[in-house]
Amino acid sequence: MNSVAVFHKGEEMKSYITGKVLMIRPVHFAYNEETAVNNYYQKKDLKSPKEIQEEALKEFDTMVEVLRKNKVEVKVLEDRLQPYTPDSIFPNNWFSSHENGTVVLYPMFAENRRLERREEIYELLDENQVNILDYSKLEEEEVYLEGTGSLVLDRKNRKVYCSLSQRADERLLDIFCQDLAYEKIAFHSYQTVQGKRKEIYHTNVMMSVGEKFALLCAEAIDKREERERVIASLEEDGKEIIFITEEQVEHFLGNALEIRNAEGVHLCVMSLSAYQILTEEQKQILEKYVVIVPVRVSTIEKYGGGSARCMLEELY
Repeated sequence: MNSVAVFHKGEEMKSYITGKVLMIRPVHFAYNEETAVNNYYQKKDLKSPKEIQEEALKEFDTMVEVLRKNKVEVKVLEDRLQPYTPDSIFPNNWFSSHENGTVVLYPMFAENRRLERREEIYELLDENQVNILDYSKLEEEEVYLEGTGSLVLDRKNRKVYCSLSQRADERLLDIFCQDLAYEKIAFHSYQTVQGKRKEIYHTNVMMSVGEKFALLCAEAIDKREERERVIASLEEDGKEIIFITEEQVEHFLGNALEIRNAEGVHLCVMSLSAYQILTEEQKQILEKYVVIVPVRVSTIEKYGGGSARCMLEELY
């Protein structure tokens, strides 16, 4: 669905909702064997790497076009032919930028994802304000925390929601919270894989926090006390919670991001598959706060195990 959203007059934006995003244009997007060991959303078939790359590139270019038509500032960096980085289309996992000028570099679980780091990102930011906080050396100790995949940030209320997993170490989460002055809301979330409950690899698959709303798969949080704490925290901050199901998580409904455009309009970017599985009631709640912008990224979802939010790195 590539139509341009109908704009409404937006209210004045705060700095914690960004109007600028970075996207990495792929040159060899593919099914990544290294990440598939704990990303159960990835699917493998007999399609050739060339076919997968060509389809992913079309989806990427169309998504950029849709965002720009909706008056979002999109910075595009071309991926490099070398080194081989099949998941470079998901830049939000290896770095994040923040309102105070801090750029955080994160330790990555998959060795071939560590090769995605590149200094060109600093050219997109105000060099006079960039303060680099580098956690990436902790890869040597097998300690991982994969950016805003692992961390769902409520920048306004200084809270970070984190589903602990092999890719989200609580010790480093505590350091992040201390360094950037965030309150930790940690928990465990699960999905059913061949009849067994397995940890969800990234928090941003099962929840998204906007300015005035949150998408949350509460049923994925098996421990009642953890589930109740997450819900209470969101309600405490006045968020209207849109509860989503595990089936909707499988269609990447949790992998959405609120941004703003040049006219100050709030947008919620999600995949077409996520949009199509929204109920009418859920859609009506969302549309009280945002204009929904669906983008078709089915190939990227299938082989990469990530969706629209993962493709967007917020720039401050």
